[in-house]
Amino acid sequence: MLAAFFVLRADCERRGLAASRVSDKSAKASHKSANAEAEMLIAIPSLLGLAGAKLYHLLESPADFFAHPVALLISPYGFAWFGGLLAGFAAFVWVGRRQHVPLLTLLDVGSPAAALGYGIGRIGCFLSGDGDYGIPTSLPWGMSFPNGLVPTTERVHPTPIYELIAACAIAWLLWRMYDRQKSAPGRKSVPAGTVFAVYLVLTGVARFLVEFIRINPRSFLGMSNAQTASLASTIVGIVLWFWLMKRHDRFCGTG
Repeated sequence: MLAAFFVLRADCERRGLAASRVSDKSAKASHKSANAEAEMLIAIPSLLGLAGAKLYHLLESPADFFAHPVALLISPYGFAWFGGLLAGFAAFVWVGRRQHVPLLTLLDVGSPAAALGYGIGRIGCFLSGDGDYGIPTSLPWGMSFPNGLVPTTERVHPTPIYELIAACAIAWLLWRMYDRQKSAPGRKSVPAGTVFAVYLVLTGVARFLVEFIRINPRSFLGMSNAQTASLASTIVGIVLWFWLMKRHDRFCGTG
């Protein structure tokens, strides 16, 4: 959350999202406004995302929940990623709309922060040995997790580290894409929303590939649930990219 906050704040500042909505155009006022907006865009979605993750997990087994509601509600265990995604994303869009940020710009601003935050979050999976590691390997960087939450004495792929490296690279590429969105003589700019489209594609491809060496069970056409979601993310990103570029060319008169 902290890493995402600093990235999001910096992105708000360089895009002028704060300066465009404050009466005092000084650098100090702009910086303060960017701080406040970034804080709200991280704090509220993070808190509601945690609540959504908990609620989604509890409702997956309603009989257990209604049998022991208080104990399960205050338990530090049991958070479903998909529930966190739904609640957190909805809250992010809601906060952005209240701050009068255009939706596609909002999604662009959140993409580098989300990529980096996801990668850093994987450090927790690595340190806890929670079963997110991969299949056995003889590679020199293979590791065992004898004291992990899901222990193994075999040397396995440290897939959370792979995802950390991939996420950092994706965040850097998304950050650099802003330069393509600024108009410059002799260079074709890309429209708002393209950073988000590329985020969907790159994160989808990265997760899809790493799942081949993960220990997650297969459920749909020989793919894990994460691979299915990653494939959908990649397809949506590609479709969104072409739609944005086609619309951009039409409005700019180059179609």
